[in-house]
Amino acid sequence: MPHEQFVDCIRACEECALACEHCASACLREPKMQEMAECIRLDRDCADLCRMAALLMSRGSRFAARFCELCAMACDACAEECDKHDRDHCKACAEACRRCAAECRRMAAASTNGPTKGRAQAAARS
Repeated sequence: MPHEQFVDCIRACEECALACEHCASACLREPKMQEMAECIRLDRDCADLCRMAALLMSRGSRFAARFCELCAMACDACAEECDKHDRDHCKACAEACRRCAAECRRMAAASTNGPTKGRAQAAARS
């Protein structure tokens, strides 16, 4: 799986990771930070998963497509949480998460190591 074909997804993951880190930092400065605790947790998880997805795609890992499915799920959860808060940093993060989730799903579907083929290959080896 050459990484060149996934440049848009890699870029979306990197941008999402940065947006999540910014959102988490901004949430930590909120007057009622406790109300933002779940947002902060999801921001941090999502940022880490996005960075790992970008790394796996960059190196052409056979696990990249499956990992991108997980990354998309994390992005969905983070976007949903950010949508609960009327803060500019949360809105920007939610948008980045939605873009990243869409790119990750596209990447996983386009990959020859996508979920269906990956399961079929594993079953054939059994």
